[in-house]
Amino acid sequence: MQPDGHAAAHWQAVYRDRPADRVSWYVPRLATSLRLLHGAGLAPGSRLIDVGGGASTLVDDVLALGAEVEVLDLADSALAVAQERLGARAAQVQWRVGDVRDAALPPSHYDYWHDRAVLHFLTDTDAAGRYVAQLRRALKPQGHVLLAGFAPAGPERCSGLVVARRSVDELDALLGADFHRLATEHEAHRTPGGAEQAFLYALYRRAAA
Repeated sequence: MQPDGHAAAHWQAVYRDRPADRVSWYVPRLATSLRLLHGAGLAPGSRLIDVGGGASTLVDDVLALGAEVEVLDLADSALAVAQERLGARAAQVQWRVGDVRDAALPPSHYDYWHDRAVLHFLTDTDAAGRYVAQLRRALKPQGHVLLAGFAPAGPERCSGLVVARRSVDELDALLGADFHRLATEHEAHRTPGGAEQAFLYALYRRAAA
């Protein structure tokens, strides 16, 4: 991934220059994520953080469920799209602008960590390690993690940046033995431009402390 400051500028430009429904990862509703999260027990009162959530509509559905939700993104221009869409309901959400690797997240706070297409931009060992260290600090014991990114058969680049196309085994090794994988799912995502991208979803539960 680019250096932190350059990454922020890159994503600010993406959302400044393109409508949110024209970026390659856009879907009108994150049906796969929602189904897996519901299956993992997401319920009213649960605390979820959507890492790199940006303009995603996941926040709308989590709010409608009655869960507490935070959205973290490098680009406040992306968050502004979601805030405008939510209107008065945006006040119910904690919005965070920053890099997941060093954001000031509260320790042992979240029941659910959701990431659709952030981790796959962290291509080197140090960046991925910082991500996992942050996840470990912020997630409660027995909390759940849902990671979605390009599968090994997916594209080599996204939004002009090189990505890491990780297998299930690679994700298992990255998180560590205290994360038990509950489910995996492959998805053929069709971009607004009509291309097909191979996504892999992996749902984990952290062991008790």
